Amino acid sequence: MWPSRIDTQELIAEAQAGSKEVIDELFTRHREALRRLVALRLDPAIAARVDASDIVQETLIEANRRFSEYLRGDRMPFHLWLRRIALDRLIDAHRRHRVAERRSVDRERPLHAAGAVDRSSVELSNLLRDPYLTPAAAAMKAELSVRFQEMLGFLSEPDREILTMRHFEELTNQEAAQALDLSEPAAAMRYMRALRRLRALLEGGSGEESEEDS
Repeated sequence: MWPSRIDTQELIAEAQAGSKEVIDELFTRHREALRRLVALRLDPAIAARVDASDIVQETLIEANRRFSEYLRGDRMPFHLWLRRIALDRLIDAHRRHRVAERRSVDRERPLHAAGAVDRSSVELSNLLRDPYLTPAAAAMKAELSVRFQEMLGFLSEPDREILTMRHFEELTNQEAAQALDLSEPAAAMRYMRALRRLRALLEGGSGEESEEDS
């Protein structure tokens, strides 16, 4: 989803050395990833009123304004910094449109869970498959994909968040840990528990962990 980290670091090094020309290239390279992030996270009830490209543009304007501050600071990876700004702009958009027009927007709200689940359920369902599929497992794939979207709605917000970050946003465990302000082992444990709960739901369980899973 995100551009090459190595190329990004090279551009940032040039910008830090005083090159102004690379700044536009740096932001341009990340525009599509930001658009996908915003589309992923934008509530469908709000998407009917707010164009994702407008939020991306607001994000890039804010990032450009704060870029020199980013270069001077104790830097997180550039894409995580952009991601944080984009999420702040999304929160602002949700607040403006859900508070100002709560009644009319809620009437338009679909009955299904929003955002990433609808657009990417098949992607994440693929990670639940054994890489060495047996014929029986392959036969279950279609049913799994159909049930996946519904099951995600039964997970807690922390579980949905870590799965979204790792598989829809394609963040590494290290990056997810940094974004969530967790240690890497804690982020990895949260991810594995979320997968176990999702598998349990897909297999007909409650999604609750047993004592031995805790």
